[in-house]
Amino acid sequence: MTVSVMARMRLKSFFPGNLLMGMMFILVVTATIERDFSPECREFLYMGTPPVGIESGTLVKICQRYNGKPRYVTLYDTTNRVPLYSAYTFKRSDGMKSVDVPWMYEPQLSTTSETGEMQSFPRHYVHQNFEDAQAVLDDYTNAIDYERGLLNTDEHQAEPDDKAAAYTLTNAVPQVREFNVGSWKAHEHVIRKRLNNYCRGTAYIITGIVPSGNHIRRYNMDRVGIPSYVWSAYCCINYDRNAPYGERYKFPAHAHYGPNEKENNQVLELSIKKLEEFLKKSMVVDKSFRLFVDDCVPPSLALS
Repeated sequence: MTVSVMARMRLKSFFPGNLLMGMMFILVVTATIERDFSPECREFLYMGTPPVGIESGTLVKICQRYNGKPRYVTLYDTTNRVPLYSAYTFKRSDGMKSVDVPWMYEPQLSTTSETGEMQSFPRHYVHQNFEDAQAVLDDYTNAIDYERGLLNTDEHQAEPDDKAAAYTLTNAVPQVREFNVGSWKAHEHVIRKRLNNYCRGTAYIITGIVPSGNHIRRYNMDRVGIPSYVWSAYCCINYDRNAPYGERYKFPAHAHYGPNEKENNQVLELSIKKLEEFLKKSMVVDKSFRLFVDDCVPPSLALS
């Protein structure tokens, strides 16, 4: 869908040249993204419902598609070129990482998109087709303090295509290496083992960030927003009621977060409600903010 001639004329009457082009770009990008997740993409969300209370004009909903299938969903900030969260379903896994998977970009954020599937960066790609609305490989080239940390981690996926689909920059955030491969990676292992062992049904996971207001800069321009914290929460209502108490009380839902720092970056586990309280204080959300419907407490448990 493109901007109509009438819309162009209306815009032209209000905005001068360069600003008009920027507004037209925003309209085109918005038109190529689903206003709401389709039923097949809502399968990655508990009760088909995304988190509420964090809508914004600069955030777009992406159904991340790879090799003919939707793989997970992302709420993406096109201004700061970073995902605010990715939501996915956990697959029992041995934790092996993908190898030799090329980094990809999201054509749905491009003004010249002909596909709704993520694509590998072309060898001699021309930035201006998509770099205004999303991060590109060059943004991380000289960012020596940060590396590309996955929100939907391939460690929580089992099939090769699901693992490969995690390697798009619309699913990556700048993480301090010591945090990414240290305390955060260790906790991804903990959650994988817990859900492998004790979740008997589908586990829904949402992993996101708290923006810091700082950016990776390139050519003296703010490019990619740097998180101050990374957080994650899971929901599994069908779990092993005979699990050891130390694990059982962390069902049906639990959460954790940690500071994106080189030192003092310990990850804290806490309840869903406590995480929501922390996020309400730490980022721009409204009073209705909630990660899971009824905080992942099924009616039968709420009444017991």
